[in-house]
Amino acid sequence: MKAAVVLLLGVAACQGALPPLREAIQPGKDPFVVFVGGTGRAGGDLYAAPAGGGPALQITYSGVGEMRPALAPDGGAVVFLRGESLRDSAPGTVWVMNLLSGNERQLSLPKGVATPEQVGWMDGGRTVVVAAGDVLYRVPAPPASGAAQPIPAPERARAESALAVLLGQPVFARAVRCGGGDDLCVVIPGDTGTPAPLVAGARDPARWGGDSVAYVAGGVVLVRPLGPGRERRMHITGAPKGLRQITVFPGPR
Repeated sequence: MKAAVVLLLGVAACQGALPPLREAIQPGKDPFVVFVGGTGRAGGDLYAAPAGGGPALQITYSGVGEMRPALAPDGGAVVFLRGESLRDSAPGTVWVMNLLSGNERQLSLPKGVATPEQVGWMDGGRTVVVAAGDVLYRVPAPPASGAAQPIPAPERARAESALAVLLGQPVFARAVRCGGGDDLCVVIPGDTGTPAPLVAGARDPARWGGDSVAYVAGGVVLVRPLGPGRERRMHITGAPKGLRQITVFPGPR
């Protein structure tokens, strides 16, 4: 089984030598989303689509499940979790893909750490944050290299913000699941009251610039203004079933 996984990852690396977004999206310039698609037992692949709508572009082909992607602040790379076998949809390893070249690199974590559950970026994209159990790790982002280090307590709040779905510009709240259910709520920092409802029947929230929030409902991506305005649907053609876990690059600042 390990040999099969290595072979498939080798095929993925060869395919990844080409720009994964072709000419449809210019990383760092065009706004776009990356998401997980597919309903296979081993999880899904990663896909991208223009933020204004358009065709879904498959960007990973490894055969094992990819999940929980997070786009870099400059839109030039995506960090994600990858399963360890063809039968296991649970995350096992952390990878970064350069969206300009298609090159991938696995980020090493210390031996014996808990299963990685979430990834994000901080320090303007120079550092990858990895949540593994109760510990947060920082890893230099490619092309830099270096060992993963536990994030000390004084920096933990900043690292947690890198993993959160922050709302507004300036930030005034974060989007969370309501009690672990299928609804989304808003939590205001310092507010000890009950989280306020945001939208029912939705999951996988993502920051959409400073004035909107995106989420998945009914298998489609919806974008909702934080102020007045109507929710709109992002029209993605050719998207596979099981669309989920979106991450957004809203365009250069």
